[in-house]
Amino acid sequence: TLMSAFWIIVPVKDTSLSKQRLGDLLSQDQRRQLAHVMLEDVLEAIAPLRERAPCVLVTVDDFARACAARYGMRTIEDGAHDGHTGAVDGGRRRLTNEGARGMLTMPGDIPLVTSDEIAGVLDAHERSRGFTIVPAGDKKGSNAVACSPPLAVPLRFGDNSFYPHLDAARKAGIEPVVQEFPGIATDVDTPDDVRRLLRRDPHAKSRAARYLQSIGLTADTTTTETVE
Repeated sequence: TLMSAFWIIVPVKDTSLSKQRLGDLLSQDQRRQLAHVMLEDVLEAIAPLRERAPCVLVTVDDFARACAARYGMRTIEDGAHDGHTGAVDGGRRRLTNEGARGMLTMPGDIPLVTSDEIAGVLDAHERSRGFTIVPAGDKKGSNAVACSPPLAVPLRFGDNSFYPHLDAARKAGIEPVVQEFPGIATDVDTPDDVRRLLRRDPHAKSRAARYLQSIGLTADTTTTETVE
């Protein structure tokens, strides 16, 4: 197959261990189910853009592999055991070796993302080249990062990665372009995030909201006894 110039990288860790911070709200089985439906929401949004930017999942997770196959996406294992940052780095090193000119990475837990939002990031990145970033809703996390060439800027993901990523781009001699998209901004790590997701998707258009409603959660009833 002809190597595409630009790829989307989605790192997916072992879904049976995902979302530990939701432990007060969901059982381990429910957390795994939520991780599965969120990943499907994300891949479904990416799928229509495959001609423009094919997708590779960096994972050793069986469900993620099966899901990727269903959507006609590729999977690799480079860096898959090394956390979110290691998986993205493994993916972008592999793509660089294959001649890719750029990459966009996003996580598998932004279930309200739309194809239009992803296309919007790609459009902005094509106009500016270099480095494009979409922050999480709290302006702390980095929920989508586009980089051309793929290794142009060192990345380190985590709860407080957004401003460090802006600094890293500038240190690499690239002025970062910041985009804001509500779907990309809505990641799900904490009980508060679950409430926000249910508030933002009241008609349960996403699989994630449908699943959460099916187990009896609403935007009002998901309060936990523990103090955040």
